[in-house]
Parts: sequence; C-alpha cells; structure tokens
Amino acid sequence: MMSPSHLIDRTVDHVRSALSGEGSGHDWWHVYRVWKMAQRIGQAEAADRLVVELAALLHDIADWKSQGGDSTVGPKVAGDWLRSLDVEPGVIEHVCRIIADISFKGAGVEQPGLSLEGQVVQDADRLDAMGAIGIARALAYGGSKGRLIYDPAVKPEEHRSAQSYLKSGGTTVNHFYEKLLLLKDRMNTATGRTIAARRHQFMEDYLRRFFEEWEGG
Repeated sequence: MMSPSHLIDRTVDHVRSALSGEGSGHDWWHVYRVWKMAQRIGQAEAADRLVVELAALLHDIADWKSQGGDSTVGPKVAGDWLRSLDVEPGVIEHVCRIIADISFKGAGVEQPGLSLEGQVVQDADRLDAMGAIGIARALAYGGSKGRLIYDPAVKPEEHRSAQSYLKSGGTTVNHFYEKLLLLKDRMNTATGRTIAARRHQFMEDYLRRFFEEWEGG
C-alpha cells in the first residue's frame, strides 16, 4: 500500500475531479470542509486518522439522495476506488461502513451504531449543515430542487422513513425544523457538541430575523 499521505493526496484529487461543478451544496468544497473538520475532531477525540480522512473525503462520492435513495452506491464507489489503490481490506471495510451509515435520513429514522471514527465523520458532516454555511447550503439545495423558501401554510414534517425524507417537497425554512435545528442534540463527540452549540445559536438568530422581516419588520 502507498504511504498514507500519498493515499490522501490521490483521494483528494479524485474527489475534487468527481464533484466538480456540483451545485446543490454537496460539492468538493463541502467535502473539503468536512475533511478539515473531521481532522480537527478526530485529533481531539484520538480517532484513527487514516480512516477518518478517507471516510470524510469519500462520504459524498455518490450521495444516496442523488442515487434515488440507494445507499449502497456510495460505499461501492468508495470501495472500488480504495481497492484500486491497494488499501488494506480492513480499512476499506471500515470506511465503507461509515459512508453507509452516517447520513441523516429523517428525524424519525433510527441511526445505526457508529465506530468512533464514524462518529467523528458524522459530526463533521453535520456541522457543515449548521451555522452560516449550513444556511447557505440549505438555500442552494432548495434552489436546486425548485423549492419555495417559505410558505406559512406548509408545515414541517417528522419523516419516519428514508423514502419519506427523500421525497419531501417542503420549503427550505421547513428543512431547518425537519433537520438542521435537530443536529445540535445529535452530536456524538464532546468536540462536536461544543462547535455545534455556536452554530445552532446562529441559525436560531437567523430564523428570528427571517420571520421579523417576513412580516415587514
């Protein structure tokens, strides 16, 4: 197997190329931010650095939402890439399990158990859905799907299945209540919880201002 640093460099180039031009908020720069945050959390939580970095870099290589809800595609694509680089089978299996299990699939959908490394990558991914960047990504994603920003007559839902969540056509503001504001209390690590608290507060402040302006304030 090539050195860890060379393996990471090759994977960075691969993912950057694969996600070039993606406009829904699941682009290379989302992956970049998750990768950097995962390094930060992983170091603080003493997680396996190679597994954390590879899983963070490959977690959206074929996002389940863009694959019609098929959550097996992402792990398969990631696994094929890692096997092409002769990565150890145990590392490949661990990385692919993380990719299969970390996604949020609805407020009422049970979350699979995660390894420490999976918890780190999930926290990093969820933190990128919070705060100022999380707001920008929510608006970008909603726009890419042709969704309204807000409609007072359309109420948030608690999705009880991944398919219900995938097919949801609610507004972007509803997405805050269906996912983004729930993430603070679903952080796995102490480091993630500390960072999430600030980002959560920013989203609450934003929504307060949004509703004031909605009514002419």
